[in-house]
Amino acid sequence: MISKFDDLEKIASWNQILKDSITGTIFITPTSQETWLNNYQPQATLFLDIVTQENIDIGVVPLMETNGILSFIGNSDVYDYMDFPVLDGYESVFYERVADLIKSYDWQEVKFESIPQDSPTLELLPKYFDSEHFDVSILQSDCTPLIELPGDWEEYFTTLRKKDRHELRRKIRRLEANHSFNQFRCDITQESLENDMNDFFELMSLSSEDKGEFLTETNKSFFIELARTFSSKDLFKLYFLEIDDQKVAACICFYFGDQVLLYNSGYNPEFSSLSVGLINKALTIKESIENDMKIYNFLRGTERYKYHLGGQDKFVMDLSITKR
Repeated sequence: MISKFDDLEKIASWNQILKDSITGTIFITPTSQETWLNNYQPQATLFLDIVTQENIDIGVVPLMETNGILSFIGNSDVYDYMDFPVLDGYESVFYERVADLIKSYDWQEVKFESIPQDSPTLELLPKYFDSEHFDVSILQSDCTPLIELPGDWEEYFTTLRKKDRHELRRKIRRLEANHSFNQFRCDITQESLENDMNDFFELMSLSSEDKGEFLTETNKSFFIELARTFSSKDLFKLYFLEIDDQKVAACICFYFGDQVLLYNSGYNPEFSSLSVGLINKALTIKESIENDMKIYNFLRGTERYKYHLGGQDKFVMDLSITKR
């Protein structure tokens, strides 16, 4: 068992497993897990195990216990996906071992949030909790629309519904015809980090009252730590759209493997008539295609713009286990 996130050999194994795992996502890397814990639950009881089979590390058990609840490290307020990192091809033996470990831990209820609908966790883990001793439930909790990216930008337009294709072209042409505008990706440095993120927070809070309320000091600190940690690895990308040298829209994307994850965004509503938020996101899709990425994921929520830009529904599920 790993007691802390300072066992470099185990952390290296965790990262290696993620490279060959169908459940891999940036939210379940050891770096992001540790960042979340440090900001939100530093006193949680951790259950961090590496599962091995014939001297091969085949999966990670990244769990915590708080107030009798056994859960993944993280929560759905800031992490859109959570799951077990497991080596492709070893799922059956891994989940049998995970079930044994879970039964050995001290808990009153298991609550696993935000599991992708096609995760083997949903199919395999419940098999090892018999109905005589446990109640298991799986419920759909949210939607994470995504796009399977084509080979080029023009081909992307052909994948959109006719009305959405026409509207996006029209909005981009209108902006080009009437304003000097530019989208750029920040080259975040230690010196520029706080200023860049404060510009993002300002646009995010202007977008809606809910987003403004979400930006507590704790959440801001967490976002800044994600930016500091992942921008140095070229996985955290902060985009701004400027009109006449004024920042009017912003979004954060994570790059992980062949996927782009649209993590959060904001815009100045004074420029809403120019659809600056939509155009800024569309241009991040354009860059994703140019970088040969395969999936663009809008993450949790069913906001209309996601479907106007071609998003197709994919769901996340919650799995709970209670003792009879």
